[in-house]
Amino acid sequence: MDSSAVIVRHETHHNLEILKDLHTPQVVFFDAGGTLLEVRGSVGEIYSRTAKQYGLNANAEELQQNFERWFRLQPPLAFPQNTPANKLPMLEKDWWRTLVRAVFADCGASAHFDAFFDVIFEQFRQAESWRVYDDVVPTLTKLKQRGLRLGIISNFDSRLTDILRACELDQLFDSVHISTQVGAAKPEAAIFQAAIEHYNIEPHQALHIGDSMLEDIEGAQSAGMHAMLIMRQSHTPENSSFLSSLHQLPNIFQD
Repeated sequence: MDSSAVIVRHETHHNLEILKDLHTPQVVFFDAGGTLLEVRGSVGEIYSRTAKQYGLNANAEELQQNFERWFRLQPPLAFPQNTPANKLPMLEKDWWRTLVRAVFADCGASAHFDAFFDVIFEQFRQAESWRVYDDVVPTLTKLKQRGLRLGIISNFDSRLTDILRACELDQLFDSVHISTQVGAAKPEAAIFQAAIEHYNIEPHQALHIGDSMLEDIEGAQSAGMHAMLIMRQSHTPENSSFLSSLHQLPNIFQD
């Protein structure tokens, strides 16, 4: 799962260049969490609510703080490229089990952990745990109508396919590249290169949009792609490399 899939981190950087002459790209790629959708409520709230079903009272705010701290300490959500596809689901789940166990370590959850972890893991596969940003469907529909190909590049696990389908976003995308399947996580250039090679295009013919300066902007630029940072809480001018809304996107391309 993308590091911003469950923690929306809006970052700024003084070296972002103004996109004065960005011509319409061949493909527009998007990050998933924090760019297309966000957790409904908070991770801590969902963890707390689920744990209560097993008799464990854990404070949602404390769980959220624990989650943010331990998430940053986790290794990248990626596995060796030669990993057999049938082993990936187990590795993905083990990655999350390690994280969630650390989040609940101070809550006396050991007696019930295995039972409610399975429920928590599946909870984030459901549409009810996610909110699609209001600007996503209208913007992506306009881009598709203009003949643009759309893809996702995300530090996520294989649940993303089910999430996109459940949120009725799957038909808007021509490709989905996730870190666990590619074997590289953003900001590594390899995950961006895999997406570019899928379309047989040059890096400068692609644009990537995301909410993390490090993972999305610097990562995409390291692969030779154009990149734009979305910061929904900020006011940004048109024709800049910052977006405050995806609604701005169709107006920035020069034919």
